[in-house]
Order: sequence, then structure tokens, then C-alpha cells
Amino acid sequence: MIGARVGDVGEASGEHPVLVTGGSGFVGSHLVRRLLERGYRVRATVRSTASAPKVAPLRGMQGDHPGRLELFEADLLVDGSFDEAMEGCGVVFHVASPFFMPEKIKDGQRDMVEPALVGTRNVVGSVERTATVRRFVLTSTVGAVFGDYADVLGMEGQVLSETYFNTTSTVENNPYHYAKTVAEQAAWEAAKGQERWRMVAVHPGLVLGPSLTPASESGSLFLLEELFKGYFFYGAPDFSFTTVDVRDLADAHIAAAEKPQAHGRYILAAERMTSFHEMARIIRGRYPKDLRLPRTRLPHWPVRVLGPAFGLTQDYTRKHLGIRFEVDNSRSVRELGIGYRPVEETLLDHYEAWRAQRSRT
Repeated sequence: MIGARVGDVGEASGEHPVLVTGGSGFVGSHLVRRLLERGYRVRATVRSTASAPKVAPLRGMQGDHPGRLELFEADLLVDGSFDEAMEGCGVVFHVASPFFMPEKIKDGQRDMVEPALVGTRNVVGSVERTATVRRFVLTSTVGAVFGDYADVLGMEGQVLSETYFNTTSTVENNPYHYAKTVAEQAAWEAAKGQERWRMVAVHPGLVLGPSLTPASESGSLFLLEELFKGYFFYGAPDFSFTTVDVRDLADAHIAAAEKPQAHGRYILAAERMTSFHEMARIIRGRYPKDLRLPRTRLPHWPVRVLGPAFGLTQDYTRKHLGIRFEVDNSRSVRELGIGYRPVEETLLDHYEAWRAQRSRT
């Protein structure tokens, strides 16, 4: 739950509409729905309003909330593309940015860095030209805090916190984390150069939960789909993840806009990481007959030996396999008022939404 309501904060009040970039995505669609439920007038950008499968959930929201949701086409790589949608808005939630798993990335610069960095600069450029904007909420990632899991082992107490910036990722080594890092740094530079609008950055872990958009290309949905489809039925490799429920993340975005004291960076993730094996165990507890889910945890040696055949380099395996750390999410709890859902609830809702969508296709 979050404390402030519409109208409690000037820049997040009902006086001005708010803008969500990437409104048809996994996170963006939940944020749009939550804003509408809280009484906001919302504008959302999508790459194409003609893409029926992707915009269908937003069209449904327009029917549920007549006159309070407008859709605009915008391109992250085109300067000025967001000007029309942003006109008169008080808050901008910049969510749009591609997230692909490493094996899906063909060209790190083209596929990740340009949309993230150039896109953020273009959205910030529109903010600079829109005099009504008072709050800019950027969706970053925990990957802008660390590059590889091994990096966290060098942090104070081996605990992940917002005080660090990723310094180890490159276009070649984890281009998604690198792209989000340089995009966030560019946004902070712009924010420091003026006094009209304030920026807040939220840093989610692996985003899980029920998807409203079956056409989403989000890497988090792809990763869990691999688990659900049986890619690891022979045994779960010992990889763990920082996780956050997409609904909690949507609430965190809104709190970052509504609460006057919100500032800086906020990690959005459960205190404990969750492994592939634990995910499978949780789901099997309710669906014991699903034979695609792994029942055992693989030893490390076969993952090291066979990993390269599945796109896992020796360097990646060395810096991630078997590594777990704690997450300091205290600022999000204390300052944003986020109460995290149990990971069991998130995973089961995620799995059941996935099953329901598959049954309709």
C-alpha cells in the first residue's frame, strides 16, 4: 500500500495528466491500470497503435475508464517524438526500454544501448520543453547498481544497496545492464542541470507477476517461460534472482511521484533472492502434476561444462553460479511505503496467468 492519494502532492495531482512511456509493456501496462484505478488522467505512449495484440489491454482500459486514457505513438530514437503526448503533463514515468535476455541480444549497441540511452535523452528533452512537468520517474534496474553478482560480494556487508553504481558492464559484457546504467547517468546529469523538475529512479529486480500483455517481449517473461516449458526439467541450475512483483513495482512508481520526500534511487526487490529450484518447488506445491518443472538442483560442474552450449560463457558462470546475497530494500519500505508481496503469491499468480494465456492461444 502507498500512503499519498491523488491531490496530496502538487506535481502528482489530478490537475495535470500523467504520461507513461512504454504503456503496452509488462510493467507499463500495470502502471497505467494502477494510475487509472487511483483516479488519474493518463497518457501512454506505444510504438504503434495499430499493433492490436500489444495495445489490446490498453484499449480495454479505455473502455473501463472512459475519457481518462489517451494513447500516442512515439519512437524512442526520434527526438521530439514524445512532445505531443507530454504536453500539459505534471509527471512523466519513463518506463519504455527493451529488456532481452543475453541470448536474445544480437547487437548490444543497436538492440540495448541506443534505445535506452538515446531514448532517455529524447524523453528528457521533451521534459525540458514541457513547462508543466514537475516530477520525472525513471524505471531503471538493479543492473544499474551492479554488473555481475560477483560485484555485490565486494559491497559493504555483501549487501546490495542503492549507494553503488555499476562500473563493470560493457556493451560486450552484459549490454542490458550497461545500457540502463549509462541511460540513468544521463538522466541524472540532466536533472542536476535545472531546478524545475525532480527525478526519482526505481531499480527493480527480476519483475514477476501476472502479465496483462501476452504480446510482451520482456526478458523476465521469457526467462520464466523457459522454466515453465520444461527447459530445466532435468534439473535446475543454481542461479538465483532478486525479484519484485509487477504490482508492487507499479505502486512504487506512483509513490515515487506522489510523495514529496521521495528522492534519489530506490531498489525494488525482496530481501532474499529466489533460485530456479525454489521457484519450481513453489509452483509444484500447487501443481504437483506438472512434469516440466525440475525436481532437483543441478550440481555446479555440469553447468560449467555444458553452459557454453546454452549461451552461458565461463566468465558469466563464474560470476553468477551459486552466488546469493541479501538486498537492502529498506528505503523503498520506509520512504515509499511499499509492502512486498510474498514471492509465493507472485510466482503462483505469474504461472497461472501464463497458463491462462496459453489456453487462449
